[in-house]
Amino acid sequence: MNVNEYLRLIAGVVVMASCLAAVYVDPSWLWLTGFVGLNLFQSAFTKWCPMMTVLRKLGVSG
Repeated sequence: MNVNEYLRLIAGVVVMASCLAAVYVDPSWLWLTGFVGLNLFQSAFTKWCPMMTVLRKLGVSG
């Protein structure tokens, strides 16, 4: 998998996990869902995402 596929996988897992946590633990977990969405939104315009930097430092190739 390349860096973009890992990024989508991580974002999807975090969104799903935070939605489940909001239903079963505390609705405040929706802030994490919103943060991931906002980050994806800004990365569409800036072409930069913090998780991509982390993945590249871990050795995932683009």
